[in-house]
Amino acid sequence: MKVLLDKLKRGSTAESEANEAAAPVSHYRVLFVCMGNICRSPTAEGVFRKRVAAELPELVIEIDSAGTHAYHVGEAPDARARSAAASRGVDLQSIRARRVESEDFDRFDLVLAMDELNHVTLLDICPPERQSRVRLFLDFAPHLERRDVPDPYYGGPNGFERVLDLVEEASAGLIEHIRREVGTTTR
Repeated sequence: MKVLLDKLKRGSTAESEANEAAAPVSHYRVLFVCMGNICRSPTAEGVFRKRVAAELPELVIEIDSAGTHAYHVGEAPDARARSAAASRGVDLQSIRARRVESEDFDRFDLVLAMDELNHVTLLDICPPERQSRVRLFLDFAPHLERRDVPDPYYGGPNGFERVLDLVEEASAGLIEHIRREVGTTTR
């Protein structure tokens, strides 16, 4: 009887391993990057986190944000960004600014720059074999016909609303991209 149980256990383990190997990838990692990590990239992190929870609950998606510069490391997002995001039901309270690290290029499947300047900066510090992971976030919203999410830091509150509009549009395209990448059709 023990031999039969051992065979069944081994069989179910082998079957389980085969099923895992055939299953689509269920873990994905996305890093949003702006200059100081207090306006655009934490907004993108918060918006995308909310959309993923609602639209891709079956996937484990690690979402983070960082800055190309260390101006605000450890600080919360700009109060205007937090306020604008909160008005749309997006919570940025737990996010703290950090700087991009070399390990991020290995760790994340996508490193998404908010604008051309940060895209170039990221490519300058990214190992050549990982540069295909570095893209512009608005590449996921080509219908907007723009490449940069504008920095709202020196503008008024309307700038933060515009950032949210752009981030929401690009997040929809990014979700579709991830669905294609991991082979899921769940909506």
